Amino acid sequence: MNTNSNTYTIVYATVVVIIVAVLLALVSQVLGPRQQANVQLDQQKQILGALKQDISNCNDPAALYFSLVKDTLDVNGHPVYVAEIEGEQKFVLKLKGAGLWGGIGGYLALDKDLNTIYGANFNHESETPGLGALIVELPFRQQFEGKHIRNAQGEVVSVAVLKAGTQAEGQEQVDALSGATITSTGVSDMLKANLAEYASFLNELPEAEPEAEEVIEENQTSNQTEE
Repeated sequence: MNTNSNTYTIVYATVVVIIVAVLLALVSQVLGPRQQANVQLDQQKQILGALKQDISNCNDPAALYFSLVKDTLDVNGHPVYVAEIEGEQKFVLKLKGAGLWGGIGGYLALDKDLNTIYGANFNHESETPGLGALIVELPFRQQFEGKHIRNAQGEVVSVAVLKAGTQAEGQEQVDALSGATITSTGVSDMLKANLAEYASFLNELPEAEPEAEEVIEENQTSNQTEE
């Protein structure tokens, strides 16, 4: 075959493409299970973070995960992880939203009253280091603990992430990150939007006890007084 002909060039390019495609397919097939396992382990670690488990010195996070998470429910295509911490049932909801430069996400753990936040864990794709990226740090996440996603009337209103000194009527709130307004707003919008997607599950709220209602009202009054 004439190596200078168009036919040779086309055949040569086709053979190279086929060989590369086969090699990529083989690599994907070999590494696929390992990649999937890593993705699953990362998800388990994030859920453990929302459940306030320190895994920094944990040799087997997967084993810890399976010892705490007892079941996974499906709510309109969205997962709810049912866990048990020191004999108390917790429900972990998956979160997904948008930050300044890319996607953000995380997990929100609720007490069995489907109202009180037990813990929160957030992640991001490309937020600014030292600013928006701080949503993954403990000081920001801990602000959500003990807050309530319902107002005094029992309606799901989420928790607002606002600049210190501002106020969201009818909502409990946490302080936004200084210098990261868009990312903070993204977290706030993410919580509100995702909680709405879990509405059918959250509306199964157990009948509130008087003491629980008083705590909610006290927290909301405290928020307004501090501001």
